[in-house]
Amino acid sequence: MSHLEKPPIAAERILIQAREIPILDHYRASIRRKTALFLALCLFLLALIVYAIAVGSFDLSLTQILRTLLMGEEGPGKIVIWNIRLPRIIAAVVTGWGLGLSGLAMQSLLKNPLASPSTLGISQGAAFGAALAIVFLGAGRMPGSALRTGAAASLVLSNVYAVTFFAFLGSMASTVVILMLARLKKMSPEAVILAGVALSSLFTSGTILIQYFASEVEIASVVFWTFGDVARSNWREIGILTLCTLPVWGYFFFERWSLNALLAGEDTARSLGVEVDRFRLWGMLLASLVAALATAFHGVIAFLGLLAPHIGRRLVGADHRLLIPYSGLIGSLLLLSADTAGRLLIGSGTLPVGVLTSFMGAPMFLYLLMKGVRR
Repeated sequence: MSHLEKPPIAAERILIQAREIPILDHYRASIRRKTALFLALCLFLLALIVYAIAVGSFDLSLTQILRTLLMGEEGPGKIVIWNIRLPRIIAAVVTGWGLGLSGLAMQSLLKNPLASPSTLGISQGAAFGAALAIVFLGAGRMPGSALRTGAAASLVLSNVYAVTFFAFLGSMASTVVILMLARLKKMSPEAVILAGVALSSLFTSGTILIQYFASEVEIASVVFWTFGDVARSNWREIGILTLCTLPVWGYFFFERWSLNALLAGEDTARSLGVEVDRFRLWGMLLASLVAALATAFHGVIAFLGLLAPHIGRRLVGADHRLLIPYSGLIGSLLLLSADTAGRLLIGSGTLPVGVLTSFMGAPMFLYLLMKGVRR
């Protein structure tokens, strides 16, 4: 073929650029839509926060809320907002964000859609540690006061920090066992999930055994702790959880390209310069730390770490540049919505938020299992 029959190089470049321009335009438009959706969800979260402050057994108007928050107006509204509602709302936002991030990190690092604090035994380890503290350290008691809600008596943890500490130790013990098995035995991501299920069963059996030797009041305290409740933490505990969650979120956002590289497989990620084993070890440790703190402070909030990342993938795909903030935001929305609904469903009390998140997460878990079987 003569050189006259070949198109000039400049013409080839023009043709390539002409083909690339629509792709780039489509990509930029997609990013703009997803960014706009994120901002819309942020506004919805802000509106939900205001609504959660306003509604309850003591209703507040928007004017009262603004005067109390911005001008420091005294009165019963200030007590309701600053001492009762705002702490649990901020706790729900931070805890939901942390659990959503933790679930996403575990799913991405293990390349398994079923990975979450609930399926890896982290939540069950925390429940075992809390039961240990309540029964053998005498950290649970029932005061002779009036009913806290219309449905159940008030159960108070007389040594809440002991319960929190032992719950944290239990959850981290489960994490260490999982990481040691994965590290030393070179277990596959699927085997890690199975090990987590085995640990969940082990810790659940241990919790039942502890309850067998406990008194009626101690059993009630253990059950009360496992319900999951974002209202049990104070500003100090909220601050600790926030100071832990923000750096971990920053770490995973900084490593978003490494998480994207893992989507293409471990060999591809290594060829792109990712130290897969080290990254997986530290990533799992940090994600488990956030989940452990959230569970230790607020009890077992099941399936939220499983549900939020999958909703995020439905909205923005698998790109971790968008998926990391989306998973945290969706986790906050889900947990705050569940907590607000729990307060409104029972007029004189609160339906445990862990019950509502389980109702949301269980169908998703079954759907993922059936989807995997069909494959």
